[in-house]
Amino acid sequence: MPYDAVPGSQMIKTFACALSALAIMVLPTAAGAAEGACTVAPVTPYMALPFVLLLLAIALMPFINASWWGKNYPWVALALGAVSVCYYLFFLRNGCRIADTATEYISFIALIGSLFVVSGGIHIRIKGRSTPVANVMLLAIGAALSNLLGTTGASMILIRPFIRMNKYRISGYHIVFFIFAVSNIGGLLTPIGDPPLFLGYLKGIPFFWVIGKVWVIWLFALALVLSVFYLMDRHYYKKVASELEREIEAQGEKALVEGIHNVIFLAIIIGAVFLKEPLREIIMIGAATASYFSTDRSIHDGNDFNFLPIKEVAILFAGIFATMVPALDWLELNAGMLGITAPAQFYWGSGMLSSFLDNAPTYLNFLTAAFGLHGLSIDDPMHMRAMLGTLPPGEISHLHFISTNVTKPIAADSWRYIQAISVGSVLFGAMTYIGNGPNFMVKAIAEHSQVKMPTFLGYMVKYSLPVLVPVYALIWYLFFR
Repeated sequence: MPYDAVPGSQMIKTFACALSALAIMVLPTAAGAAEGACTVAPVTPYMALPFVLLLLAIALMPFINASWWGKNYPWVALALGAVSVCYYLFFLRNGCRIADTATEYISFIALIGSLFVVSGGIHIRIKGRSTPVANVMLLAIGAALSNLLGTTGASMILIRPFIRMNKYRISGYHIVFFIFAVSNIGGLLTPIGDPPLFLGYLKGIPFFWVIGKVWVIWLFALALVLSVFYLMDRHYYKKVASELEREIEAQGEKALVEGIHNVIFLAIIIGAVFLKEPLREIIMIGAATASYFSTDRSIHDGNDFNFLPIKEVAILFAGIFATMVPALDWLELNAGMLGITAPAQFYWGSGMLSSFLDNAPTYLNFLTAAFGLHGLSIDDPMHMRAMLGTLPPGEISHLHFISTNVTKPIAADSWRYIQAISVGSVLFGAMTYIGNGPNFMVKAIAEHSQVKMPTFLGYMVKYSLPVLVPVYALIWYLFFR
């Protein structure tokens, strides 16, 4: 039976069972390894090659042979991932590291998948024309909402209404700027907004510290990106002048919200983020399952809901998670060799790597390196207060430094390192389709809604490089230089 012919109920059962089986196999291994501290073994930089090959395949194969790639991308992603897995299991004898990564992958897919299912049961229809002003307003609202629901939650809730709102003139650039504003930049204000900030919260950074230090940067970046979008959207909007289009849009549509009960399941999933595995994943999968079976078929049909987007994301990110382990381990062990000592360098360094690597571990590695420059440990609450600038000056002299080779002494503005890493890790996730989890999901949903999306390279060349890099350079010049 073809994959897309499998009934939705059977697919969600299979999805839930697969995750549960993986959790049963992996979590005990990770838990047992935790007693002996899962160490990062030295890795050869050549083992980053599978990750590079996978990125090149994602970027180039749709150009070279789209039909072949559409049929065989699962085998490519999983085969390259298997190379890294075998290297750690049989050569480094470090199965603990793979178990940790598998656990992170399960958490990632449980969150992404559950939000995908629940949002698919919420049908929102917005009344009125898809004017440039209306589009900007929706993206701005979505960006603010990202800090309450997370970039993934806000993206999954709003992408379908945004596509429907622009259905008479939808284009790839609409989706790209949605990814910029809602799926990435929007989540900079709170630990709920984006995974890197949540890791910082778990390490001891106060919940509201981030918004106090970055809200001006958030507003500046969002305003510039939405201004560019407005000018572009207005340009193309003026070209749409057919009588048929004007007649259809003049009729408008009634505002409608269906499946509102799924907001409860959405709240359950967001709340579960603060729990520990495996309870967190069990609750998320349970909420998604309850949402799916309690939602009328007509609502799913109205959203053109199917499981193909989550299938594509799950397979490709399985390969990405596996192949990027050597790259992340090499970065952690060799961060000092990079010569990064200033907040501006941490901003660009964490940003550039977050464009292609998972921004959560990248954030954590750079944060650890920043603490190390000051002879501090990221896991020491007193050291955290010293970096944040909340430790009384008289107590700094009594700190127990982890190293006598201190590159940077504790200063009143040491918090700028944390600020720079937070901003770089979150904002640069918009640079590529794989920079942040929601990006690829939004792309997949748009493509299954018959929106012609730019390729991996097209996304960068036509949009992220010319639009985002100047904005991020301005942020560097004004706030970190």
